[in-house]
Amino acid sequence: MARKFITYFDKEGNDYTDELIMAVKDKLEVSGNIKRILIASSSGESALKLYGAVGDCVEIINVTHHMGFAGPNESDISDDMIEKLEDVGIKTYFGSHAFSGAARGVTNKYGGYSPLDVVADTFRMFSHGIKVGAEISIMAADAGLIPVGEEIIAIGGRGHGVDSAIILTPVNAKDLFNLKIKEIIAMPRD
Repeated sequence: MARKFITYFDKEGNDYTDELIMAVKDKLEVSGNIKRILIASSSGESALKLYGAVGDCVEIINVTHHMGFAGPNESDISDDMIEKLEDVGIKTYFGSHAFSGAARGVTNKYGGYSPLDVVADTFRMFSHGIKVGAEISIMAADAGLIPVGEEIIAIGGRGHGVDSAIILTPVNAKDLFNLKIKEIIAMPRD
């Protein structure tokens, strides 16, 4: 048996990015076996902050919105930021969202819900950031950026900044229900 602590924030949002990163840094210091962190950062700012706190002790992969999310042929992250991230060894991945992607196009046109909407809403029962963490782990696994079956930290939020972090064992999308969340490091209560 192990006793572990979860950091709870009063509400979701970017007000807690710095505190979340410190909670992740603390977890890295005691865990010793985490080799990779995924962070959802549409602008790249949170990924750069994470690097400032943990440096080169783990591989950091930034997962951002797919091309066209902000508008046709548009990216949320600037070329300058991608270069800054690359300069410190952070890869940036653009990809369709695992829990919406093409299914969102169908529901936008015809209405209704896809089964993945139910999966996403189930994760949102914890927090939007927990949903994002699970989602980006599947996206990165499907892209071959992280191995399946190896515990990682996944960080997410809603809009700007990050407010949730989990330790999980990622899977490919075809094995969605084999994804295992091992620990919640931090999340908003409201």
